[in-house]
Amino acid sequence: MKRGTTTYARPLAVAGLAGALLGPVAGARAQTMPAPPAAALGTPAPAAQGPWTLQAAVDYAVAHNLGVRQTQFTAQQQEAAQRLQRAALLPTAGLNANQTFSFGTNKDPFTNQFQAVNVRGNNFTASALVTLFSGFQLRNTIKQGTLDAQAARVDIDKARNDLSLNVASSFLQLLLAQELIRASEARLSTVQAQVVRSEKLFKAGAVAEGNVLDSRAQLAGEERTLVTAQNQRDLAQLALVQELNLDPASAARFDVVVPTLPDPTAYAAATANDFDPNATYALASQHLPEIKAADLRVESARCGIDIARGAYFPRLTMAGGIQTGYSSVRTQQVRTTGDPIPVPILQVNPAVPGGYAPSPYVLLTPQTSFAVLPYGFFDQLADNRGEFLQFTLNVPILNGLQSRVGVQRAQLNVQQNELRAEQTRVQLRQTIQQSYADALAAQRRFAASSRQVEALSLAFRNAEIRFNNGLLNGTDFNIARNNLTAAESDMIQAKYEFFFRRKVLDFYQGKPLAL
Repeated sequence: MKRGTTTYARPLAVAGLAGALLGPVAGARAQTMPAPPAAALGTPAPAAQGPWTLQAAVDYAVAHNLGVRQTQFTAQQQEAAQRLQRAALLPTAGLNANQTFSFGTNKDPFTNQFQAVNVRGNNFTASALVTLFSGFQLRNTIKQGTLDAQAARVDIDKARNDLSLNVASSFLQLLLAQELIRASEARLSTVQAQVVRSEKLFKAGAVAEGNVLDSRAQLAGEERTLVTAQNQRDLAQLALVQELNLDPASAARFDVVVPTLPDPTAYAAATANDFDPNATYALASQHLPEIKAADLRVESARCGIDIARGAYFPRLTMAGGIQTGYSSVRTQQVRTTGDPIPVPILQVNPAVPGGYAPSPYVLLTPQTSFAVLPYGFFDQLADNRGEFLQFTLNVPILNGLQSRVGVQRAQLNVQQNELRAEQTRVQLRQTIQQSYADALAAQRRFAASSRQVEALSLAFRNAEIRFNNGLLNGTDFNIARNNLTAAESDMIQAKYEFFFRRKVLDFYQGKPLAL
């Protein structure tokens, strides 16, 4: 294919094709693109070197567009929420420590005795809590979060597809504006030559001065048309630069590859046979991300019903922990043993008065006493330690109909998401049908405009000969020229509208965007 490049000072938007090209962008999607690399969010990306092809522009925009990056951050937030939902299955554990100062008459927390002293107390607790059963709410919440995270990741592909079609629309608008400029420049060159010829004929006395004035008026009109086309080109180029997130200062060095587009009438059989709307819809509904995202959100809403129904079931939790403490007024008694005291032992001896006499043996009796000592901090922590294990069963009986209303709201949410999914499919089918009909209409309009241009070109050449010979007034000549100009402009617009609609249909079939 023969190609050329064109460089312009500023960017543009073509008014004649803006509505036609941008119409299906909101509903049109395409094949999933590869994940874009990280890019600076606040700074426009530098322009790539060399002319831009349509595929290069699409790939660059997908990698650097801020809207796509924002969608990626949204997906990352949803994935973080999913990790939190999974972590809810784990036990919760923590340490708790406090220190209190009490003044005046207080009760010792360990002896339960009231004492008129200042008390410093410490309590330490390590506890854990785990949910054993909650009506499967935790499990269903994790399942719902997984579906939501998958839908958020699919939304990234949807954002890339939307951006790709917007870039394709802007790219074709720029090509359309450039072709309109070339057509206007060709007409301007013809009018300039005619002005020169009319002036020569006037000097030779072959035509009236009115013919010269009419030719100059036509030249001024063509110059105005050319300026209008150049302004449209500048606006379309600016729109494309902004879609690519390029620095506007690089617009002066921005150029695109101008492909040689074939005659739309060559696609007559292909458009009528290969792009069956029903077959295209069946293929698009299998791989388009918005269809998959809508179905995932329906499944997520159904999980919401199971979560809401879990409120009807009892809730069983288990808790356990270790606790200890310290009190500054607590003391401990310590038994001390002194030197033994000899105690004589009596034995029976009838020979002595009283019947008893001292034995040669003595009994050593230890001397025992108690001392009140301070109770150390770490000693109290070790001695005051206690463990506990607790099971809690909560059986819902009546909670103001909150559970029932919650289930009803979840069921309505399912119906709403099912409706959105159906609307997405209907919109997809309608967009494909509309793009197919628009492609056929543009193709037929191009064929009709081509025949009209051919006929008006012959009529204009005849009018030009008559005008140069003074046989046709300027008004009729301008009408012939304007008719030809309008037919050429309509033919060019029909050509680019056809190729955009065809690219939309290609996109729905999973084909890459390329000219």
